[in-house]
Amino acid sequence: MREEIFTGLDRFQISGLTSLGGLRLGVCCHPAAVDQHLTGLPKLLQESAVPVTRWFAPEHGLLGQLQDMEACFSDLPQVISLYGTHADSLHPPAESVADLDVLLFDLRDIGTRYYTFAATLRYLLEAVAGTETRVIVLDRPNPIGGVQVEGGLVDPGYESFVGAMPIAVRHGMTMGELALFMTTHLKIDADLEVIPCSGWQRQQRQQELSIPWVLPSPNMPSPETALIYPGMCLIEGTTLSEGRGTTLPFHLVGAPGIDGQEFAEVATRLAREVELQGVAFRPTTFIPQIQKHQGEDCQGIQVHVTDADQIHSLLLGMVVITAAALSAGEDFQWRTEEYEFVTDPIAIDLLWGAASFRETVDRLRNSTTDPASALRDLLNSREPERQMFLEQRESCLLYR
Repeated sequence: MREEIFTGLDRFQISGLTSLGGLRLGVCCHPAAVDQHLTGLPKLLQESAVPVTRWFAPEHGLLGQLQDMEACFSDLPQVISLYGTHADSLHPPAESVADLDVLLFDLRDIGTRYYTFAATLRYLLEAVAGTETRVIVLDRPNPIGGVQVEGGLVDPGYESFVGAMPIAVRHGMTMGELALFMTTHLKIDADLEVIPCSGWQRQQRQQELSIPWVLPSPNMPSPETALIYPGMCLIEGTTLSEGRGTTLPFHLVGAPGIDGQEFAEVATRLAREVELQGVAFRPTTFIPQIQKHQGEDCQGIQVHVTDADQIHSLLLGMVVITAAALSAGEDFQWRTEEYEFVTDPIAIDLLWGAASFRETVDRLRNSTTDPASALRDLLNSREPERQMFLEQRESCLLYR
């Protein structure tokens, strides 16, 4: 029998929601900010007769309907967009937070550095630093578990909206723990309160919890998508479609002209050689309805999760990209257009947090070097950073 889990929102309903009445309140949330009965935070505030002075809309919007990198606009003066058309729009104006008594924050994270809601939290904390505004973070379990940590940090010069903090790619923390990391290790002088979950244990993934899944962004339809995202989001740094505009985003990878059968065979062989477990690859054809290769037949692969307990999510993405580069010839290219308001470094380097993965793949395309050894060496080269992060995060962990 599953132990009942109460999120920070569930607990705050009992202990503090009505106490916000009479205060100048700001709220940053999205449709995944629901209680155990699937009632959204805005509705709960309304039912508690708690007026909201100002809303802060993250990437994908307050209603969660916008695609990635799609600007969020509102004609309402009480709605502040935190994702516009330029990098400055990611940071809330100082005057939008300075007059608030409390800023309530409830965005579901999925345990990956690239997922931009943690960056939004950082920018909000920085905006309130030195003011009397208190930030209350309503915490939620990490849906891919809080034990496994994968990848290195972000090298100087590679910081961006998808690399806003020196944390591992798969960081194994909750949003509340990340907030504590920001005030502790990044020394952001903000008045922070975290309302923890109860009943959650670090090794538990979403499928083991009693709380329902609400997709936090349009291309995060399931907990299994979240599980492979630490690796499969790297596809955004290529010209391959990552399956956006299909029913299986991040499970599907391909482009016109690619030989899906060869792609799958190379990925399968490379996965075996690097001892990547818990996944299988199948050749397939799909038609993205948005973004890369919209409306075109794309040949490629589908990633099947066969054992979620065994999967190394970041290594999965490394294997898929390397297999594509080795099998697709000139049909594989790195994405070079602006990405998250940055043109240099290019997208793959921003996601990886350094140039080393791109350089490794390019070297493999033009040499007889063993790709499995090269990928293992690359992961091992970032192991000291991962160990340092594990030590740093220890003091910020709220769950055992």
